[in-house]
Amino acid sequence: MSRLQVVSGKGGTGKTTVTAALALALATEGKRTLLVEVEGRQGIAQLFETEALPYEERKIAVAPGGGEVYALAIDPELALLDYLQMFYKLGSAGRALKKLGAIDFATTIAPGLRDVLLTGKACEAVRRKERSGRFVYDYVVMDAPPTGRITRFLNVNDEVAGLAKIGPIHNQAQAVMRVLKSSETAVHLVTLLEEMPVQETVDGIAELRSARLPVGRIIVNMVRPEVLDETDLELVRSVPRSTVARSLSSAGLGGARRGGHAERLVDPLLTQAEEYAERYTLEHEQRAVLTELGLPLHELPLFAEGMDLAGLYELARELREQGVS
Repeated sequence: MSRLQVVSGKGGTGKTTVTAALALALATEGKRTLLVEVEGRQGIAQLFETEALPYEERKIAVAPGGGEVYALAIDPELALLDYLQMFYKLGSAGRALKKLGAIDFATTIAPGLRDVLLTGKACEAVRRKERSGRFVYDYVVMDAPPTGRITRFLNVNDEVAGLAKIGPIHNQAQAVMRVLKSSETAVHLVTLLEEMPVQETVDGIAELRSARLPVGRIIVNMVRPEVLDETDLELVRSVPRSTVARSLSSAGLGGARRGGHAERLVDPLLTQAEEYAERYTLEHEQRAVLTELGLPLHELPLFAEGMDLAGLYELARELREQGVS
């Protein structure tokens, strides 16, 4: 299992929820995982029902078996201060630049610099070791930008390395890309069994492969339970309307006479069955498209009443049972 797990997906697919569940799954049995947020939305803090994450690594959960999940919200300005201190020893001068607004100005006019700082901080956590030589974190899991921006986000260090031919910026960008394009990294995509998210997943995988970035797994989120199978749906299409009414009446749902309660239930039930049949067909078609991509495919259930902390642990258990951890 790669040590840097990057999770992306179309907006609305539950990308952040899956990222958090993956971090919990990987932390099982005494492992230590760092969960990294780069978009400033504080979605991770909400999921774990804790206060807003600062720009420091903080333990936010204990996984089954005693593992630990730490979390970090990367602030580009503070990451730039770290960078200036690391390579140029600016110290208080760097803090003065922040007060003057120079750092915010730099990250605004050079969006690529912002992404370099975000990816660089995550890669530093991947490489960091204790004095004993053991890695501080067994895994780093990044809640990355959406599928439409993921390749540019991860590949921006190549652009910077091309612009800066020598010096610390060049060396830093090259070091980051060595991690991102190695077996240490896996980029997972979260989707739904719907046409637009699936198409964006297909396009995203093609872009990642073209940029030689390592694609990991496809995780289908919010999969609804199968109520009727192909045989049941065929019965719905072929059984006469009058037979359905008589069956309802036999079940104690009103008389079978014309205009009776059972009779009035037939149309709504058949309409609902037709809608389910359409969704069933669509989902099977989209699952086939994803299967053709030749990547490990995992499915996570829909929580009809919404996601809470208990549900997050349940998703982590599902991922472990499917062999993700």
